[in-house]
Amino acid sequence: MAPVPEGHTIHRLATRHAELFAGDRVRAASPQGRFAEGAARLSGTVLEDTEAYGKHLLHHYAGELILHVHLGLYGKFTDGPGEPPPPVGQVRLRLASDRHWLDLRGPTACELLTPPEVAALRDRLGPDPLRADADPDRAYARISRSPTPLAALLLDQSVVAGTGLIFVTEALFRAGLPPLLPGRELTPARWRELWADLVALMTRAVEVGRIDTVRDAHLPEVTGRAPRVDRHGGEVYVYRRPGQPCHVCADEVRRGTLTGRNLYWCPTCQR
Repeated sequence: MAPVPEGHTIHRLATRHAELFAGDRVRAASPQGRFAEGAARLSGTVLEDTEAYGKHLLHHYAGELILHVHLGLYGKFTDGPGEPPPPVGQVRLRLASDRHWLDLRGPTACELLTPPEVAALRDRLGPDPLRADADPDRAYARISRSPTPLAALLLDQSVVAGTGLIFVTEALFRAGLPPLLPGRELTPARWRELWADLVALMTRAVEVGRIDTVRDAHLPEVTGRAPRVDRHGGEVYVYRRPGQPCHVCADEVRRGTLTGRNLYWCPTCQR
């Protein structure tokens, strides 16, 4: 099963869509038909701005029309210049201008929201490490009083928005924190360090378009090990590396499950 896109992907899409359509009057359609009413309302309006909040993408159109998209497991955008090609597959939403076109297939959510509904959505989410308005203290207030394992808390979008399994497992490894550590045992100082590392890792992922978490001293060209071969790309410490040697201590990377999801860690580096 493919993973849900993590927050950096959504922030990259927000930037991309602004580059394609901001300031343009768009033509909207729903070739599949499931978003026909919403597309009719959007068609002929001007895209003013885009933004991402965690794993949620928002298009802001003139007249306080707000398109909300959550890709989920199977959602995907494609785009191109000029006139759009004939629709292929189940295209939920097609946007077009005189310059570009964009297709959306398979999202979990594709809907129009009012400003109060968007405010309610944001209120349900934790702070997003990729947003300048993020308040990490709000997340720590939840973490510091919870007996829930730290990994589960960081995967909970109401605690921290935008973090998925790769960022969570890798940030915990880099911090030397066991994933099953109860949240209430995390000190304020360790939380500040963990949050700062999440911000740095996710910001870098936005810049390069993939998740790289391995420090320079542990890269293949330094250590002589083989580069990672994985369809998700990126050099990582523990994610999807069960049974392989840790890049730092050579102990065997472990795999377990937590809240129905795979979990990866090094028993030596994350005591």
